[in-house]
Amino acid sequence: MEIPDPSFRRRLLIESLTVVAAEASVQVTWLDRHGVLADEIGLDFDDAFRMAGRLAEEGLLGREVLPDIRAIGAIFHEMSGQDDVRRWTKNALSTDEGRQQARRLARKILVAELGEWSLPMPEICVVR
Repeated sequence: MEIPDPSFRRRLLIESLTVVAAEASVQVTWLDRHGVLADEIGLDFDDAFRMAGRLAEEGLLGREVLPDIRAIGAIFHEMSGQDDVRRWTKNALSTDEGRQQARRLARKILVAELGEWSLPMPEICVVR
């Protein structure tokens, strides 16, 4: 399997962070527009999260943001237990403290990498 181009992998990470960083109301609108559940935010981040270390090695991501990226991954992992289903609802996007913490970290990363955090929400292609 061919490894995607580094700029493509960076874009995926930035897009996933953009979704995590967005206000809850913007996230809900994005989920509704694409017809996906709230857990899609975590799933997209998890896919992009796996590329962060390599992007830093390639010089396409600042090493200083890696701890914050790992912290978001840890937050989402902690939220993934069988008893935490309520944390993956649209309502939880605005009420869950873990979501708020992940949102703050994502904004911090985007500002460090791009100088701003409020970016247009990405388009996704959902295969059903």
